Amino acid sequence: MKIYKNTIIDVLNIALPAVGEMILYMMIGVFDTMMVGKYGGNLAVSSVGLGSEIIYTFSNILVANGISIGISSLVARKIGAKKLDMAEEYATLGFLTSVIISLCVFAFLFFSSSLLFRIVGAEENIVHLGTPYMKIASIGITFNMFMNSLNSSLRGSGNTKTPLIASIIINIINISLDYILIFGKLGIHPMGIMGAAIATTSAQIIGFIFILFYMYRYSEVKVRLKYIKQLNFSMFKGLMTLSIPSALQEGAFSISRLLSNFFIVSLGSFAFAANQITTSIESISFMPGWGFAIAATSLVGKKVGEKDYKKAKEYAYCSIFLATLIMIICSILFLVIPRFLVSLFIASNEKLVINEAIICLMLASLEQPFMALSMVAGGILKGSGDTKTPFKVSMFSSWIIRLPLMFIAIYIFKLPVMYAWLITGIQWVIDGSIIFILFRRRFSELY
Repeated sequence: MKIYKNTIIDVLNIALPAVGEMILYMMIGVFDTMMVGKYGGNLAVSSVGLGSEIIYTFSNILVANGISIGISSLVARKIGAKKLDMAEEYATLGFLTSVIISLCVFAFLFFSSSLLFRIVGAEENIVHLGTPYMKIASIGITFNMFMNSLNSSLRGSGNTKTPLIASIIINIINISLDYILIFGKLGIHPMGIMGAAIATTSAQIIGFIFILFYMYRYSEVKVRLKYIKQLNFSMFKGLMTLSIPSALQEGAFSISRLLSNFFIVSLGSFAFAANQITTSIESISFMPGWGFAIAATSLVGKKVGEKDYKKAKEYAYCSIFLATLIMIICSILFLVIPRFLVSLFIASNEKLVINEAIICLMLASLEQPFMALSMVAGGILKGSGDTKTPFKVSMFSSWIIRLPLMFIAIYIFKLPVMYAWLITGIQWVIDGSIIFILFRRRFSELY
């Protein structure tokens, strides 16, 4: 399919700020991992890594890739159909739902933190270090989920620049406080892992306040109290119809990933530290996929709302091409400079962790282009109103392919951590290939 210059420009205008935003949010966890790794070695990395995995699993399933996907898709389509009042009503219903969900998640994480660490079989040192980190970080993730639902309305309206500005503010605050609190600068006593949690939470609270102020004063789409007072249950049902399959898709992936991490915990702190370093590096690489998926959801959703199906298809293929190209470049970097990338995250004397992480990172290069296909083709389907297909594919690749193979490799054959990354690569090859085929079939039939 021919892709025109103006289409590429439209996609980049939406995608690049979204990519920047996603990278910057991921950098919060990356900088936390880097700094606590330099401060406390493999135990600190394992404690923060496992705590963050648990926290963000709940956030991603229920809000970031759950309710927020429904909000973005519906807001985009209603704006495309010139129905701003309905777009605002969906934005309001989505925010209200996310507030209720977020408060429930906070209560669960705060009061169950040490229990969660013990359930997964973490070493007692990791439980001791990770529990206070998770308690403080659970406050921050609550405000992050509030902000995420507001950002999804902005993205649905085509505004990805303001969420990017918020992410810049959050990162500046987080990095500055990380350095001061973790290592004890400006006369403050070194706080280690606790300092990382306080820094991240403070930054996320300020980020939410910024987005709330912007939406109240300047946004085209606003959250309005009147839509809460006169709750429209049919619209709420429509929002849930889109959001629940999307949440289930993220749940299928994130829970399987979390369980895989629990399996890896059983290999010891060195293996888990190597796994977390690889995950942190890879988390930056797949942000282009998420960014172009956000652009595709917004642009395709808007054109579907306008009933301009030809342009929707053009935006779809352009988003897939650009995301795949960028993530192939990431694959090459993983193969060419893995030692340099790993060395950024841990002290040079941790030889065993470094060597294992290098192999894991090189294996992770296999999955990058297929991850791009999965993310962007899935985002396109969601923008067109189909959230069930990505869920079904994710369920198959995560629970039929990844988890059984991971269990066999670690618990039966006692294989080292790098085999977990080989299995993950196989999962993404299957996932990306299937969802791309289904995307092409749907768009050729409908459009």
